[in-house]
Amino acid sequence: CRWRALLARPAAALRALRGLAAGPEMHFGFQSVTEEERREKIYQVFESVAKKYDVMNDSMTLGIHRVWKDILMHKMNPCPGTLLLDVAGGTGDIAFRFINYVRSVRERQLQRKLKHHQNLSWQEILENYQKDKFNSLGDSQVVVCDINREMLKVGKQKAQHLGYSEGLSWVLGNAEELPFDDDMFDVYTIAFGIRNVTRIDLALQEAYRVLKPGGRFLCLEFSHVSNPLLSRLYDLYSFQVIPVLGEVIAGDWKSYQYLVESIRRFPPQEELKAMIEDAGFFKVDYENLNFGIVAIHSGFKL
Repeated sequence: CRWRALLARPAAALRALRGLAAGPEMHFGFQSVTEEERREKIYQVFESVAKKYDVMNDSMTLGIHRVWKDILMHKMNPCPGTLLLDVAGGTGDIAFRFINYVRSVRERQLQRKLKHHQNLSWQEILENYQKDKFNSLGDSQVVVCDINREMLKVGKQKAQHLGYSEGLSWVLGNAEELPFDDDMFDVYTIAFGIRNVTRIDLALQEAYRVLKPGGRFLCLEFSHVSNPLLSRLYDLYSFQVIPVLGEVIAGDWKSYQYLVESIRRFPPQEELKAMIEDAGFFKVDYENLNFGIVAIHSGFKL
């Protein structure tokens, strides 16, 4: 009946066919949009906020996002030789932490080695330190992959300013169609990025594909608060304060309004856990931080 009515009205039929061609309706914050519109709008959001992204993260979370990312890195506990893919990591926060962490592990390994060889000469000790200096990551590599050119540009500038170059590369790519071969990486991370992916199921399938057997998936993302009182206070802060900060600091109310709304539309912890399992991962679990304001989901490709 519906199609007969549409065929009787050619203009309405044309709009319906265009809707089918554009794909099913999705959400952009609290708006309903097509898949292609959502992808374009999200790209524009991050193009707009890229230069103020780090400042706004500090302002919105009172700096706590740094602690959350440190916890993610300790949960990963990478060893020298680890190959990491950090998706939607344009500004480099996870990549730089990874490099620092692996360097620290290498330094401790060298100190233990020297401690157990008390009879080494001064020349031998010097040679060991010089060798470690030129291979401080132990063949570890981190590849930062982001769909947004502006975010990658900001990340590269930060890396240059902070002196990161060894073991670090930047790739323009879509989380739903990664430009990498199968079974390449030891660890896949995505921090505060998966809720902005248009098709989360495709992104999870791609994460599974590019990980080596035994590889680990780690996702840090805003989630659903378990405490009712805290949830109300959190909503008040999110909707009344964060867009204002966005306007004052970044001159962009709408982008930060979207970011707040996108958190509320994101699947809760158990639902995301089920999605990760559906993608093929095993031993999937999650850890709530700050009563579920954020959660770290973990899974393994076995």
